[in-house]
Amino acid sequence: MTTKTTRVVVVGGGLIGTWTAFFLVKRGWDVVLIEKGVVGAQSSGVNFGNLRLQGRHPGQYPLSLRSQAIWEEIEGLIGDRCEFERTGHLYVAMNEAEQEKLEQHARVAEGHGLAIERIGRDELRRRWPWLGEGLQAATYSARDATANPRLVSLAVARAAQRLGAEIVEHTRVTEVRRNGVGFTVETDTGLVVDCNAVVNSAGAWALAIAEAFGETAPMFAAGPPQFVTEPIPYQVVPSVQAVDGSVIFRQIPRGNVIFAGYPRTAADPVLNRAPVPPNKTLSGMRNLVRIAPFLRSAQVIRVWSGIEGYLPDMLPVIGESETTPGLFHAFGFCGHGFQVGPGVGAVLADLIVDGRTDTPIAPFSISRFRNAVQVSDKLAHEFDAPAAPGGRAG
Repeated sequence: MTTKTTRVVVVGGGLIGTWTAFFLVKRGWDVVLIEKGVVGAQSSGVNFGNLRLQGRHPGQYPLSLRSQAIWEEIEGLIGDRCEFERTGHLYVAMNEAEQEKLEQHARVAEGHGLAIERIGRDELRRRWPWLGEGLQAATYSARDATANPRLVSLAVARAAQRLGAEIVEHTRVTEVRRNGVGFTVETDTGLVVDCNAVVNSAGAWALAIAEAFGETAPMFAAGPPQFVTEPIPYQVVPSVQAVDGSVIFRQIPRGNVIFAGYPRTAADPVLNRAPVPPNKTLSGMRNLVRIAPFLRSAQVIRVWSGIEGYLPDMLPVIGESETTPGLFHAFGFCGHGFQVGPGVGAVLADLIVDGRTDTPIAPFSISRFRNAVQVSDKLAHEFDAPAAPGGRAG
C-alpha cells in the first residue's frame, strides 16, 4: 500500500477532470488526478469535436461563453492548438416549423451577446452550393469552432503535469470516505490518498461517489452513433447541423467527413461497451445525403460511439455537494461536455480555491433531483425509446 497526501484528488481523466486539474495546479494547488483507464479514453476522446454555441439551453450560456474564451486561447494556455479552428456553425432547417425553432434559438443566443446571421434559401445555396435543395433556411454563428477530441485531454493533462499535477492512470477509485475535515481516497492498486477536497468527474461512472455521500441523480448511459468517411476533396468549412439533430457533420482539412446524429444509441458502462447497430449507420448515411448530396458516393471507413452520462433535463451536475463540504461534482454532461469542459474546470477551480464563482451554475445543482425535474423534449427526440429512462439506469 502506498499512502500520499495532496490538497485535491480529481477522479476521472476526461476533459472535465484534466481541465480542473490544470486550473487548480495553475493556481498553486497540489493535485492528484486518478483515472481508471487512460486519460481521454472515454467520451472525451471519441466525441464529435464540436464547439457549438448556437442552440444551447439558456442557463448554459454564461458557462459556455466562458469556456469558448478559453478554447480561443488554448495554444497559449497549454502549448498545443489541438486542431482548434473557428470554422463557424451552420444550423439548417427543412421546413417552417424547424425554421421557427432556429429563430427561437437565435433570439436566446443573441440575448447572451452571440452574433447570429439568418440565411434564406437562395443565399444558402449560393454560399454553400454543396447543400441539398430541400433546405429552407439556416442560422450561422461565426464564433463556433471545432477541435480534435483525441488530442485535447492528453494535451491538457501534459500541461497540468508540467505545472506539477500528478496523473495516475490504470487505477480505479474503490472508495471515497470522510477523514476528519478531509477525505481518504482508496484505489484498487493499493494507492491511498488523503486530501482536503475531491472532484467527482468520473463521467458515466460518477454516481457511485455521489451515492456514497447520500446524493444521487437519474443518470443513464448512452452515446451518439458516429462515423467517418474516406478523405475527399475539402470544401465543407463550417460544422453543419440539422435543427432536428438527425445530421451533424464536419469535414477536416485532411478531407474526411465526420458524422454524428440522433437518435443516440445505448451504452454499457459495466462492460465498457458502446456498440453501434448497423441500422444506425445506414440511417445516418441516408440523413446525411439529404443535407449534403455530394457525399452520396463517399465510403464510410470507421464507425464508433462513446459512453456518456445523460440526465432527464439534459443539463449536467456541476458544483459542491449538498451533503458534504469539500466534495465537488461535475458529471452528466449529456453530450455537451466537450465545449463546456474548459469552463467547468475553471469554475471548479474558482469554487475550490475562492469558495465562489462569478459564472452562474445554479441550474446545475445536484439538489434539483430531490424532486421531479421537467424532462427535456430532447429526450424523446434524441433517443431511441428503450434508451430514454423513466428513472435511473447505469
